[in-house]
Amino acid sequence: MGSHVLGLQEIDRSQVGVVGGKGAQLGELARIGGIRVPAGFCVTTDAFRRVLQDVPAVEELLDRLSRLRPDDREEIDKGSAEVRQALEAAPIPDDVAAAITGELTRLGDQVAYAVRSSATAEDLPTASFAGQQDTYLNVVGAASVLRHVSRCWASLFTERAVTYRLRNGFDHHRVHMAVVVQQMVFPQAAGVLFTADPITSNRRVACVEAGFGLGEALVSGLVNADVYRVRDGEIVSRAVAAKDLAIEALPGGGTREQEVEPDRREQPALTDEQVLELVRLGRRIEAHFGRPQDIEWCLAGDGFQVVQSRPITTLFPVPETGDDGNHVFVSVGHQQMMTDAMKPLGLSVWQLTTPRRMAEAGGRLFVDVTAILATPSSRAAFLGVAGGSDPLTGDALRTVMDREGFLPPPLEEGAVPPIPGAAPTTIETDPDVVTELIGQAEASVAALKRDIASKSGAELVDFVLGDFQELRRVLFDARSSQAVMAGMQATRWLNDNLLDWLGEKNAADTLTLSAPHNVTSEMGLALLDVADVIRPHREVVAFLQDAQDDFLDELDGLPGGAAARDAIVAYLDRYGMRCVGEIDITRPRWSERPAALLPMILTNVRNFEAGAGARRFEQGREEARAKEQELLERLRALPDGEAKAAETKRMIDRVRTFIGYREYPKYFMISRYFVYKQALLAEAARLVRAGVLSTEEDMFFLTLQEFHDVVRTNEVDDELVRRRREEFRSYEALTPPRVLTSDGEAVAGAYNREDLPEGALVGLAVSSGTVEGRARVVLDMADADLEPGDILVTAHTDPSWSPLFVAISGLVTEVGGLMTHGAVVAREYGLPAVVGLENATRLIQDGQRIRVNGTDGYVEVLPAT
Repeated sequence: MGSHVLGLQEIDRSQVGVVGGKGAQLGELARIGGIRVPAGFCVTTDAFRRVLQDVPAVEELLDRLSRLRPDDREEIDKGSAEVRQALEAAPIPDDVAAAITGELTRLGDQVAYAVRSSATAEDLPTASFAGQQDTYLNVVGAASVLRHVSRCWASLFTERAVTYRLRNGFDHHRVHMAVVVQQMVFPQAAGVLFTADPITSNRRVACVEAGFGLGEALVSGLVNADVYRVRDGEIVSRAVAAKDLAIEALPGGGTREQEVEPDRREQPALTDEQVLELVRLGRRIEAHFGRPQDIEWCLAGDGFQVVQSRPITTLFPVPETGDDGNHVFVSVGHQQMMTDAMKPLGLSVWQLTTPRRMAEAGGRLFVDVTAILATPSSRAAFLGVAGGSDPLTGDALRTVMDREGFLPPPLEEGAVPPIPGAAPTTIETDPDVVTELIGQAEASVAALKRDIASKSGAELVDFVLGDFQELRRVLFDARSSQAVMAGMQATRWLNDNLLDWLGEKNAADTLTLSAPHNVTSEMGLALLDVADVIRPHREVVAFLQDAQDDFLDELDGLPGGAAARDAIVAYLDRYGMRCVGEIDITRPRWSERPAALLPMILTNVRNFEAGAGARRFEQGREEARAKEQELLERLRALPDGEAKAAETKRMIDRVRTFIGYREYPKYFMISRYFVYKQALLAEAARLVRAGVLSTEEDMFFLTLQEFHDVVRTNEVDDELVRRRREEFRSYEALTPPRVLTSDGEAVAGAYNREDLPEGALVGLAVSSGTVEGRARVVLDMADADLEPGDILVTAHTDPSWSPLFVAISGLVTEVGGLMTHGAVVAREYGLPAVVGLENATRLIQDGQRIRVNGTDGYVEVLPAT
């Protein structure tokens, strides 16, 4: 056999470049003991390249395709059709055709075949192209097989495949096509087996889908399948579907839909024993490949045959634990309002910041709460804090706790550290405490800037690694933690007691309007002041509409430009260390990309008048003061009213003293991160000049400790950096669960509420009031185009989003809790807000009119008028 054709038995997974993803996987499957794969061969990528040589026009057409934009559908349709026509019309070279027909003779001329495309970039773990190319069933006769091989080559250039490659940066010239030709199996049943549950991601639960006839009926969605779930060798759920149709092979070639006889339609396609046998085969395949698999199978005659197996790319990875016990993990990103994947440097900097090491998976951080949940005293305190802030997390944790035998025996009391925020705070209500804490933190950052300036090389990285001790000292200072908790506990006290005494819902929302020392709220109001400087200068406003990141230097030549530049630079001096996703040190800061602020500045220029920042703050303060007077008067009219009013007044003073400080520790941490980052990037730039790193961003794909080694040795593992980049790309596509178990199960929580209007979307009420307006669904802050009265709907809002809050009338997010940043700032601005509304950005469409009820925690989509 020449290099144009390889038998399946000659192939293993290392030959993706020769036989494509599907071919390599089938060759590897054929090597697993006890797994039967239909006999066949692969037409290699060498044959495809040989055909391209004979059709020189294709190269030119591919060049033209590569220059198109992914959204230019008309040109993509036209260009891809031209490539397909050229390939299908080209005669297969004699030596290639002879190699294919020789194999057909060996396997049997009169046998029917399945002909499937197998692209070199298909079915790889990081880019599942499932369904990107074509499959032809029941192909009979050598001439027909050759024709369908040409069709498979052409299928590399369908509009969908071309668009996918343009969008994901795959080069059309570098993706080649192999073709798998296998003897056709005519099964009585076929379907799909997932060795991990595709709904919950539980690795211990396998899911079998089965139907009559060829598996294509299921894969194409033509019929409902029987669905079985199997755990530990036992069927734990079954649903037998009515299977009206099956796809059957025709004697002369091709397939057709055929009705299933009425008395068979509700018969199971497999017996229970066959389901269990199939799962045992699946576990063997999974063990061989080392990760959960999506397996296409068929049952013919005396047993199962496997026609395809690929990794399930949508599963969220399981954190490593180092033991075989059960574990429960809670997402850190949901608490931080930032659920995006983080790069390795970002993860390692966070790990150096936090007092206890966290679990990592899928580019996200998790806290292992197994011991806390297993111990009765800590369990109650933790559920009170975690569930109180985010009911979905609380409900998911209760689901796990209700499973008999899942959690280990409880640890002895005292073995688990106390839960922050569970015990009442004892700090005195004194505004000087907050100003002292802020002063100490600012002095610490100033000392860092002074001390780091003289450091470089390994000494610099040593210094940064050592400085985390100072970062943690300030960040976790006992008085600082007490101040944060005092504000949160006072909020809860006011809401609980005023609801009980006066029937007043969420009273703290109004009472905390314009609280002092909230650095995140001040950041939004300060951007209104920047807009005031720019608004009178029309030429500056016009220039900023299309400005790039280097725009600051160009402002000087415009009337009013110098004042605009000074205002923006002063803002960046105070807040330029912030950005979207700021807990990841690798994300570009506003100081690095100042153009990120321009959409918000221009929105403020357009929507507000001069002095809006100060007026807004004063108005909030007046509302809070008026609400305080009203509540105290109503309390005094109650039995024992004077005592209730006095206690409430103490709590109002306490909440206004401390609630603003809730935002400061993170600001301090991010300020420090930016000082580290600037120094480390200068070091990375030196390594790029020395030829050690290819780009400064390579540093982001190393941990800080690994970067230390690179600086010390002037050597980097390029393969490690490349692999980490690829892994990060795959992690970006994943959605982290709030709660995850060591079985890989993403445990979903529910609100369990019945007091809602019909059709309402349920979330968590975090800032009171009801508002109607136009929904603006914004996934990227740079795309925010807001008008007065708009309601912002987005996935999550870390502090960098808060300058947008001044321009909106309501807020809806998919992630969040009572005390996460978006909620605290929404309350201070008096914005009705509902957070934790799962899939909000998909359930609500941009431009729809919606009603946000921030008092009772739901959103209604209003009928179009």
